[in-house]
Amino acid sequence: MAIQETAQSRRKFLRGSALAAAATVVAPTVVKAQGPIAMRWQSTWPSKDIFHEFAVDFAKKVNDMTGGDLKIEVLPAGAVVPAFGLLDAISRGTLDGGHGVLVYHYGKQTALALWGSGPGYAMDANMLLAWHKYGGGKQLLAKLYTSIGANVVSFPYGPMPTQPLGWFKKPIASVDDLKGLKFRTVGISIDVFSAMGAAVNALPGGEIVAAMDRGLLDAAEFNNASSDRVLGFADVSKICMLQSYHQNAEQFEISFNKTKFDALPERMKAIIENAVEAASSDMSWKAIDRYSQDYIELQTKDRVRFYKTPDTVLRRQLQVYDEVIAKKSAENPLFKEILESQLAFARRATQWEQDTVVNRRMAYDHYFGANGVARQR
Repeated sequence: MAIQETAQSRRKFLRGSALAAAATVVAPTVVKAQGPIAMRWQSTWPSKDIFHEFAVDFAKKVNDMTGGDLKIEVLPAGAVVPAFGLLDAISRGTLDGGHGVLVYHYGKQTALALWGSGPGYAMDANMLLAWHKYGGGKQLLAKLYTSIGANVVSFPYGPMPTQPLGWFKKPIASVDDLKGLKFRTVGISIDVFSAMGAAVNALPGGEIVAAMDRGLLDAAEFNNASSDRVLGFADVSKICMLQSYHQNAEQFEISFNKTKFDALPERMKAIIENAVEAASSDMSWKAIDRYSQDYIELQTKDRVRFYKTPDTVLRRQLQVYDEVIAKKSAENPLFKEILESQLAFARRATQWEQDTVVNRRMAYDHYFGANGVARQR
């Protein structure tokens, strides 16, 4: 009897083990897949502007590099908030991120304009970005945004070429020609042009041409040949003055709501940071190609006449800028801290550049001047 019970117990145990094993094979643990992370963005540019295209280019890089796990949708200026309202919208979480320029936030903290609104202390925009990444600018910008309670993560990128003095009814021959003009600009340039006698009005890019057409502005600056052409500047003016110190070293800003950014997986954060640098290079290469094409077409198709800004005007800009930043530094300790950091970096970086980089004007004249080698082919 004991032997029979033992055999029956063994058979029951074996049947139970087999059923348990079968259940393990037939019903594995199912991990529920998560969908892609979606972000809604806005740029500060009209949809037809090349700047909005730059914003879309960045979003596509991130979307592609994450394999669709992060999907950024970029809307044009005004789709959710006005251009100058972008920072507040991102900080509140109304938008997840955006594409613009730091000087558009000038009204919240004047030191933000030091990322691009001024002469750059002889640096170009790429050198200013070098200061930002390696010279302490990144930490100072984070400190600045914290000081105004902005819940954002900021990535300056995309070095811009020197911007024109602007579009006018007649060529600017002297500083006196600026006096009394109703003029559009932004950032510290508001203070500089005001001190030079202009009546300044800060407007977003998409509103400038309409204001000139209605006579609300006599003159205006925006940025580059491609943007100016597509926005219609040549329809309201045929005179453009090239070269200026008011925005000699500006760059774009990619920004995220900090809460949303901090919640991303580390892999996605790394992709975003590397995509910023990839987009920065691509933007500068595309700008050279497109700006140079539109510069020619503005002359040949739109009959725009370009003039170099007189040296007397350029020197006066520098003098007035120095007066403006001295006043801002006295009023704002953070402004002074950022200014001193930039000056320290610029002192050595520009000396290296001036001593090392050959003047390309000689080579240009050799190949493309009046008697240039290329002209004879």
